[in-house]
Amino acid sequence: MLRTRFESIGAYTPTTVRSTEDLIAALSVPRTLDLERITGIRNRRVYDSDPDRYESSFELALRAIEDCLRHSGYRADELDVVISASITRTRGAGIFCYAPSFALMLGNAIGTKAARHFDVSNACAGMITGVLVLDRMIKAGAVRNGMVVSGEQITPIAETALREISEPYDPQFAALTVGDAAVAVVLDDRGDDNDELHYVELMTSADGAEHCLGMPSDRTGGIAMYTDNRAMQNEARYRQGINRMADFLAETGRTWESEKYDYWIHHQFSAPAIEYISDLTERHFGTPMPQALNVLRDYGNTASTSHFLVLHEHLAQQKIPRGSKILMIPAASGIVSGYLAATISRLEA
Repeated sequence: MLRTRFESIGAYTPTTVRSTEDLIAALSVPRTLDLERITGIRNRRVYDSDPDRYESSFELALRAIEDCLRHSGYRADELDVVISASITRTRGAGIFCYAPSFALMLGNAIGTKAARHFDVSNACAGMITGVLVLDRMIKAGAVRNGMVVSGEQITPIAETALREISEPYDPQFAALTVGDAAVAVVLDDRGDDNDELHYVELMTSADGAEHCLGMPSDRTGGIAMYTDNRAMQNEARYRQGINRMADFLAETGRTWESEKYDYWIHHQFSAPAIEYISDLTERHFGTPMPQALNVLRDYGNTASTSHFLVLHEHLAQQKIPRGSKILMIPAASGIVSGYLAATISRLEA
């Protein structure tokens, strides 16, 4: 069977930093809320809104693609497929694109020529979903390589929340955690013992789909996100993902200890919640957990880009030794859980 690998990675984050303290001070209804303590987020990056330098999802994604290709052995015109996984698909101020596909527009901008192009949409699990699809395409022999990219200009939901939050427990509270970012990864069929995507699986529990919804606000017209955190973030939901991974390991003759994960990366939504999930997982498998990699404090929740932004930033800081085995744990509205395991040696940032 063909073995896939992560061949290169790129990322881009805007230069504008907005602190949690400044965000809370801007609420339309003053309130005492220690958001930094509750979430572990001190800062987030925010897109440039200057008309001459405007950073929509499209511009953010292009910057990440350029960074990825700088570290890649492939030129843009050598890519067989481009998959876009953005939740936000803005191109210019206030322009949300549904057609043609975001992947096609990005491909045209970088000159992919004969590549196939399509979008996937799976909330904050979008990048991992794109990687899953590309991994299967490569292993089926349909393509030799490809790129998965996401640009998330998602802080407009925080701007709407600042105008509209009025209750102590408000469904727009989670919108205050987000930050803007873009990532891109290239996969190919040249995996080996030092570089390989071992497995990637996702599971959706559709009965939780209504617990997190993005849509235009019916009050002020901006883009809004409404989340029932109590229904979505609780022990029962977390255990669904843990049990599914336990089943996978048992079904494939693996154990948590035999996998020897060096690091794991969770979706970057709440530091206390990630610690709680780690405790639950450790109790379930009865063994210490790998070292957690996070960028939550400085970047916040960057939606579909979060796992690969964490990976990129730690690679850039040379904190991941060659040959490390990484486990990514997605979490997304839907409700989506799953796992991605890969050994990485070639990746540089």
